[in-house]
Amino acid sequence: MQRQMDRDVMMEDWVAAFEWLKAHPLSTGRIGAVGFCYGGGVVNQLAVRRPDLGAGVPFYGSPADLEDVPAIQAPLLIQLGGLDDRVNARYPAYQEALDAAGKEYTLHVYEGANHGFHNDTTPRYDEDAAMLAQERTMAFFNEKLRG
Repeated sequence: MQRQMDRDVMMEDWVAAFEWLKAHPLSTGRIGAVGFCYGGGVVNQLAVRRPDLGAGVPFYGSPADLEDVPAIQAPLLIQLGGLDDRVNARYPAYQEALDAAGKEYTLHVYEGANHGFHNDTTPRYDEDAAMLAQERTMAFFNEKLRG
């Protein structure tokens, strides 16, 4: 269904969800975002749009536009499948831009894993890569969002 929707409208919905969570009475105000595929791209865009994002974990999603990288304030934990040539082809330039702008990020490439390696409902699921990525994600959020 997402392909039938306007991406700009959907992004505004994600920003609104972020704002709702941040303002919620039970919120600490520290918001983290994790997303897979299209959602990974959403995480990169939230990092651009919301300088108060506490931490972002994009899984094999589109990187932010290079000219937008200076706006990123959140630390990022980027998770990519080693066999995902289509998505991965855009990451060397993204890394270069993140480095040039002095941004905090860690990038993990799971060798032998495909795009969607964390989705256990597809044949691309890679349990070892998914479990390691999950452990890294939880540790990252605990480090960046608690305290």
